[in-house]
Amino acid sequence: MDVREIQSINLAKILKEPGSTSAEGIIREAIEAGEARLPLEGEAEWSVTVSSAGDEYWLSGEVHGTVMMECRRCLKPTPQRVDAYFQHLLEYRPEVEKLTLVENEDDEDVYHFGEPDLDLSFFIAQAFSLAMPYTALCDDACKGLCPVCGADLNVTDCGHVQGDAVPGALAELGKFLDEV
Repeated sequence: MDVREIQSINLAKILKEPGSTSAEGIIREAIEAGEARLPLEGEAEWSVTVSSAGDEYWLSGEVHGTVMMECRRCLKPTPQRVDAYFQHLLEYRPEVEKLTLVENEDDEDVYHFGEPDLDLSFFIAQAFSLAMPYTALCDDACKGLCPVCGADLNVTDCGHVQGDAVPGALAELGKFLDEV
């Protein structure tokens, strides 16, 4: 198995005779997921195996890395470990120009591909982004940002009282809660 930076695998051998083939690689800096760019801390590692099953091929793989996300309270860059696994059914169709998702007669999702060099970037990015947490928190005790001046409350005490930032009728509720 060769380690590569290009996210692809050559299936020419198993297109001709049954068997399986594997590849692994690394991703530096970021994972590109459509229009989104997911910045990495260090490198992400991926590995895949494709096995022939008659006229169909079974793709199974995994990707592991640390994505940099913004803390949901203070917006500080926060590393989050991501371990993602994926499996897909593939069919080789020489007439297909780009990877296409279809539903077969058994109501299963199948990806049609037309080149022996299968680009894995879509599968890797999809699995990685779906395995990411929705939000990140730099620390359980993170105080966040001041709603009045935007200061990082973990670093400085700006002097603003939390209730001062609440406008209108909700300000009265804040005063009531302070009394209780």
